[in-house]
Amino acid sequence: MQGLRRKLVNKISFYQVCFQVAPSLHECIGRFAYSTKSIIDVGQPTALSHPQLLEEGEITPGITSDEYISRRKRLLEILPEKSLTIIASAPVKMMTDVVPYTFRQDADYLYITGCQQPGGVAVLSNECGLCMFMPDPDPQEVIWQGQIAGVEVALDTFKAEKAFPIHKMHEILPEMIGKASKLFHNVKTSLPAYTDLEAFRKASYDGKVKDLSRYTHELRWIKSPSELKLMRQSASIACQALLQTMLFSRSFPEESKLSAKVEYECKMRGAQRMAFNPVVGGGPNGSVIHYSRNDQKVKDGDLVLMDIGCELHGYLSDLTRTWPPCGSYTSAQEELYDLILETNKECVKLCKPGVSIQEIHNYSVQMLRRGLIKLGILKDNRSISQSYHQLNPTAIGHYLGMDVHDCSMVRNDRPLQPGVVITIEPGVYIPSSFDAPDRYQGIGIRIEDEVLITEAGHEVLTGSIPKEVRHINSLLNYDNGITGMESIKLKVASS
Repeated sequence: MQGLRRKLVNKISFYQVCFQVAPSLHECIGRFAYSTKSIIDVGQPTALSHPQLLEEGEITPGITSDEYISRRKRLLEILPEKSLTIIASAPVKMMTDVVPYTFRQDADYLYITGCQQPGGVAVLSNECGLCMFMPDPDPQEVIWQGQIAGVEVALDTFKAEKAFPIHKMHEILPEMIGKASKLFHNVKTSLPAYTDLEAFRKASYDGKVKDLSRYTHELRWIKSPSELKLMRQSASIACQALLQTMLFSRSFPEESKLSAKVEYECKMRGAQRMAFNPVVGGGPNGSVIHYSRNDQKVKDGDLVLMDIGCELHGYLSDLTRTWPPCGSYTSAQEELYDLILETNKECVKLCKPGVSIQEIHNYSVQMLRRGLIKLGILKDNRSISQSYHQLNPTAIGHYLGMDVHDCSMVRNDRPLQPGVVITIEPGVYIPSSFDAPDRYQGIGIRIEDEVLITEAGHEVLTGSIPKEVRHINSLLNYDNGITGMESIKLKVASS
């Protein structure tokens, strides 16, 4: 009875408020009804459409509009005076006439605009700020492909100072080009839509046109705190996915299934795609550095080399582990593995500000050569350099970020700085035809880690996945005789 009385009092209070404040029932309902903004589809996630991914003020997950604006400002600061920059989005590549491959945005275009969609051209200068030419709306394309960002979205979401439909580019861009003393563009994604303009061709003939990558790679080389947060998350996803795949390999030692497993685990943890087609080389296939067929069964007693990485909101991971799905290394495999592991650990120790990738590479070559000579795989003679190059033609590492081999315009002899992320990936790849003791033939081993350069030295972003032989053996045999506490720890680590 008391509950009923309380409900009645509440209703009377409600109506009293309505009649005191609003003269009509319609206005009263309007004031008390739940209201929400209509969510506009801009062709990619926003804080309104995907609150689980983006916070208010972010253009892409983890990166705010303020950071994008700051990037443009810094780019203009390092370019020559009166420069004009043109950056086209990545093209759509077709699998067949009507079926496109999965689209991935050009890293420079994404870095400057935050736009993850095809069809646009960004122009940047001190005079106009960011001017975006956006794809013309096509009702038929919307039916087949969904909404895509237009002029209003460029202004409201991507915070461009100016925006026009792309069909007006031939009217507006020539005047902008004519006023510039230098013209920079992304050569790899250049479009005839602007390169065929008379003004662009004249600027090119006069020697005013240059590749923009030198400047954008300079900016992208050192990561911001928000970028590093995404890279840590991407590395963590890849590590957990590879741990699950290593466990899976005991029961399913097949390259195709291991490739499918690691991709599944990455995407289930939030990755949008793989950073590259996984390298899953069983036995002799592990000695093919960028092996990609992934169609062979791993023989009992053989190693499997897995080089994988995933992409999380534009930022990539990259790591490699080599292990025996059967659960234990042979003596020959372990001898080689120990050499690669020791090289990996010593090279990671060298990672700090002021040291270059080239210096670390030179040190790794010395270590590996000595070790391979000691094992009798290399002969200590005049042709040792050539023979070594056959067994390892790769560098010790590369820059990592929005691309796998990130910032390729930055030289490897550049002294490292805090905020730079690199890989350390020593390896040895012995073809079955190589003149070496039989027990080593057909073995490929690589151990790759991601390393962030810090003020104090370094941070290994892939440190959560084991690489010591005893730890890998424990992981692969955790349900076969190891202690209960070790089993619990390994299960937690791989979850």
